[in-house]
Amino acid sequence: MHIALIAMSGIRAVDQELLELGLNLPGFVERSKTIASLPSLGLLTLAGMLEDQGHVVTYHEAATDEDRLVLPDHADLIAISSLSAQIFDAYEVAEMYRECGIPVVMGGLHVSMMPDEALQHCDSVVVGQGELVWQQVVDDVKNDCLQLCYHADEKIGVLKQSPMPAFHLLDIERYNRITVQTSRGCPHHCEFCASSILISYAYQQKPIERVLAEIDKIKTLWEHPFIEFADDNSFVNKRWWKEFLPELRKRGIKWFTEADISVADDDELLELMHQSGCKQILIGLESPESSALDGLETKRNWKQDQAARYIEAIQHIQSFGITVNGCYILGLDTHDASCFDKVFEFVRQTGQFEVQITIQTPFPGTPLYKRLKREGRLLNETAWDFCTLFDINYQPKLMSVEELRSGFRDLMARLYSEEETKRRQDAFWLQLRDRKSPLRQVS
Repeated sequence: MHIALIAMSGIRAVDQELLELGLNLPGFVERSKTIASLPSLGLLTLAGMLEDQGHVVTYHEAATDEDRLVLPDHADLIAISSLSAQIFDAYEVAEMYRECGIPVVMGGLHVSMMPDEALQHCDSVVVGQGELVWQQVVDDVKNDCLQLCYHADEKIGVLKQSPMPAFHLLDIERYNRITVQTSRGCPHHCEFCASSILISYAYQQKPIERVLAEIDKIKTLWEHPFIEFADDNSFVNKRWWKEFLPELRKRGIKWFTEADISVADDDELLELMHQSGCKQILIGLESPESSALDGLETKRNWKQDQAARYIEAIQHIQSFGITVNGCYILGLDTHDASCFDKVFEFVRQTGQFEVQITIQTPFPGTPLYKRLKREGRLLNETAWDFCTLFDINYQPKLMSVEELRSGFRDLMARLYSEEETKRRQDAFWLQLRDRKSPLRQVS
């Protein structure tokens, strides 16, 4: 069979004024291009399961902003994965193939949360972790008995037998970094989080030898790769990383990942990260105001407990030569119009190298979506194209929608200006020079 895997890619925003503004801000454009260029690791993993089975497997991207790759004109099976923001485009692609009589299967986080909706546009859906049912899907298509829905009910243990993703299907020159996953899940359970926690309730860790094998495979395609570890929260299992990083150091790569602020507590880990090529970690700080963090997690208030040490922790991490990309959410329930200036001043105060700002976004299936729907604050219950992190689809508590929109635009213009971007970068290098950091001692 010819099995065509299609990923919906690209960065989009409904707010055209914000989009046009972003195109003129170097810092914003650089991060957006990075995110937009990441391949679909989920689809590549499914492709890897079909090695040596005699199938012809192809990988394609249907970009929402440009035609980056040409979609196949024929296949025996089409599999589509999409985030919420691109789901309407994904449905159009699915319907196009279904009208041609080609079976279409859809999966991913959005489809897992909204399977009945997706089934209006395709022949079958995969709910949950696709690796558990993908072989059955392929076999059923071959035997002409495709089911409407495949439920991957098992929640744990998937990564222990995770297949090698089919990285060789990529045109590697199109990407500025390649994703590798070491874990799924996160202990914090933030109400806004639309990540693997929705389909993997227990924290999972991939075996070290499997992760290293994936990196070695990538190095056969790209001599000096930049790896993004596609984890919700990489350093939950610090013991695992302390075993892994010395081996990673031997590969001579550069890498990026996401973590929480607790990484600042472990100097041994930070030094191993630096030595193994870690260039940056993104940390979800969410807000500089402790009061705004109250209730952000559904099980505890861990982030609120950490807020008082944000500045010290960020500066300590960066003293190891690892830049921090601090991520903030605007429009939380305690935020009024003063929150924009507070974030701006806090970013300056911390000296963090990069910053990412987003608007609170009610993704389907999240506790946040359910709460805002219950409170009657969603502006449109199915406006999935607003799930961009830059558009507003709810009524803020202490601001009008327009106050949030205009305040966000203004903050973005200030934070990502050439002058402010240079100021952050200069502050990092000055801080690194003036501190007696392990970087200076080992370099």
